[in-house]
Amino acid sequence: CDFNKQFVMNIRILTFNIHKGIGWGRTPTLDKIHSHIQELHPDIIFLQEIRGSQFEEISSEIWPHLSYGKNAIYRSGHHGNAILSKFPILLSDNIDLTLRHYERRGLLHSIIKFGSFEQTLHLLCVHLGLSIRDQLKQLKKIVTYIQSTLSDQDLLILGGDFNDWTGSATKPLIKGLGLQEAFLHCHQAYARTFPAWAPLLKLDRVYYRGFHASCAHRLLQHPWRILSDHIALEAHLTLKNVNEQ
Repeated sequence: CDFNKQFVMNIRILTFNIHKGIGWGRTPTLDKIHSHIQELHPDIIFLQEIRGSQFEEISSEIWPHLSYGKNAIYRSGHHGNAILSKFPILLSDNIDLTLRHYERRGLLHSIIKFGSFEQTLHLLCVHLGLSIRDQLKQLKKIVTYIQSTLSDQDLLILGGDFNDWTGSATKPLIKGLGLQEAFLHCHQAYARTFPAWAPLLKLDRVYYRGFHASCAHRLLQHPWRILSDHIALEAHLTLKNVNEQ
C-alpha cells in the first residue's frame, strides 16, 4: 500500500476478535498476539472478546492510549471490547447492546485527535449478537446512537465482530448511514474471517466515513490463523489534508 504523504494523511486499522487470547486446542496465544501486532505497527487497534487486563498486556509504548468497554462479568473476571491508539483518546463511552443475559454485547466509542492538523476522529468498536434478529435490533441502536451523537460531517471508523453472516449490516450502515466498508470497497465482497482454520463466514468488518480505503486484507499467513477462532483484518485508510479539501 503506497501513500502520497504530501497530500494525504494515512491511518492503519486492525480489527481482531482475539477469543480471550485462546487459540486452537485451548492454547494460550496472548503473547504471540502481542508480538505479531507489534510487528504490524497499526495506528488503531479494535479488539473484541478481550479479557480483563489483557488489553494492557497488548498495549505498549506504541499504543499508550487505550480504552476498554466491559461487556460480560463473571466470577473469574470479565471481557469486552478495547481500543488501542497511538493518538490521545479524549473521551470514551461504552454503550450496552445486550439483548440476552447470556450474551453480553457492547459498542465502545472513543474520540481521538490525529495527524498534523489534529483531526477529530470517532472510533467505534463493536461486537454484535449471534442471531439475525438481535443483530438488526443492535444495528438499529447503533444507527440511532451515531445519528444522535455525531454530525454528518464527523469522521468515524466502526470496526469489530458483527457476526453478520447474512449481510444484515449492509442496509442500515451503508445504505442508511452512508458508510463504506474497507474490504468490500477494495475486493467487492466482505471478508471471510470465520472460522480461522477454514474461513467461510463474513463476520468482521471495518466501516468508515470521510476516508478512502487504499487497501484491506485478511491476515491469513502463519501464525495468525492459529491465534484465535477469527481472522484479523487490516485496513489502510487515507484522508486528504484539510488544505486539499
